Amino acid sequence: MSYRISLLDKSPLAEGETATQALARTLTLAQQAEAWGYHRLWIAEHHNTSQLASPSPEVVIGWLLGQTKRIRIGSGGVMLQHYSPYKVAENFNLLASLAPGRVDLGVGKAPGGLPHSTRALQKGVHAEEKGTFADQLAQLDNWLSLTRAESSDTVLATPVPPQRPDGFLLGASLESAELAAQLDWNFVFAAHLNGDKQLLRDVVSRWRARSLRDAMVAVQVIVAPDAAQAAALAAQVEVWGVRLANGQRVTVASKPQAEAFAHQAGSPAVEIVRRESSLIAGTASQVRAQLDALHQEYGVDEFIIDTPIAEGAARLASVRLLAQALNRAEVLL
Repeated sequence: MSYRISLLDKSPLAEGETATQALARTLTLAQQAEAWGYHRLWIAEHHNTSQLASPSPEVVIGWLLGQTKRIRIGSGGVMLQHYSPYKVAENFNLLASLAPGRVDLGVGKAPGGLPHSTRALQKGVHAEEKGTFADQLAQLDNWLSLTRAESSDTVLATPVPPQRPDGFLLGASLESAELAAQLDWNFVFAAHLNGDKQLLRDVVSRWRARSLRDAMVAVQVIVAPDAAQAAALAAQVEVWGVRLANGQRVTVASKPQAEAFAHQAGSPAVEIVRRESSLIAGTASQVRAQLDALHQEYGVDEFIIDTPIAEGAARLASVRLLAQALNRAEVLL
């Protein structure tokens, strides 16, 4: 089977760990992933949580680029609603100047946290000036496309890199796939947040009709030496969908988080439901068989692997065992 495998990392803190320890493991993961044949590693963005050490992916990306050689490094993704598209373009043009040809700019539509942190991030921002998410993404694409000053009044997102960072939109809807195709960006279907197989089929079909770019899918994967251990780890993973009376929809990791989101948003929850998970768990051969099946059925060109394990040794073992099963690992120590 021919498909690429890549990683999404949230820098999770295991019990009793500090953020320094979690981030050190992220560096180890990036270096080992490079040795084990992974195509790219992305850093997620989450706010106001003591369990994850990744509020600013662009900071970690620069650190990882300087300590790896070949693997692509990027964001999975920058939560664009909080920021100026111009500033995001500056940040990633700078990263692409430091490591030409190795930088990915993944952008997400979600808030990456609960409403209190969203309000803190957007304090002083005039909502009417922001426009829609589609407007913001188009602005970002435009800033990345401007590479030459036509006059003294031209504003560029400097420094202009020798190679533009590759753009990826992360989403779980037909609308997101359409938007990515319109801008000629890559699209990643977030199956780790929405495991609806019919929606996956519909999105991939629409994507194939609208774009010549690869079909990419993010999935949660846990690999363990035996099936019982993998099942025990998988039982700890939850995905919950929240729909508020004001129309907002978000995905969170627990029912208490769902209830807290509704409380902080000041809008009643119309629906709080545990979603079907795309989690694939088992031994290395079992997981490979399931990835092969998804590749065959949906034509997936690349899987972005999210490993929802906080404990460091088990997390690294899962990533190593998967690479070994796919015959990607050159170093299996």
